[in-house]
Amino acid sequence: MKDRKAWMFPAATALACVLAFSAAAHAQGAESIYKGKCVACHGADGSGSAMGKKLGTHDFHSADVQKQSDAELSEAIAKGKNKMPSYEKSVKPDDIKGLVAYIRSLGK
Repeated sequence: MKDRKAWMFPAATALACVLAFSAAAHAQGAESIYKGKCVACHGADGSGSAMGKKLGTHDFHSADVQKQSDAELSEAIAKGKNKMPSYEKSVKPDDIKGLVAYIRSLGK
């Protein structure tokens, strides 16, 4: 029984490190996608660029955006909304989830 417990802590620690690294890599991927596909209209801080504001983008800090569910934001990214194009063919579903999390972080 002692031998079994001896390996459990290092294994749990290793798993925690892998998960933390994966989450960090996922966040960096979302930030990179955001910079490549979203920043021109939504601005670096999510408040909207000058061009984006003319097109009617919403400020990610606003209650209107932050009250939307993750599913609603994911659908807007995937399917497009108003003048925003659809990204479901060029952005993977997991990356869309990462973008939603990144949008939430910008709204804070």
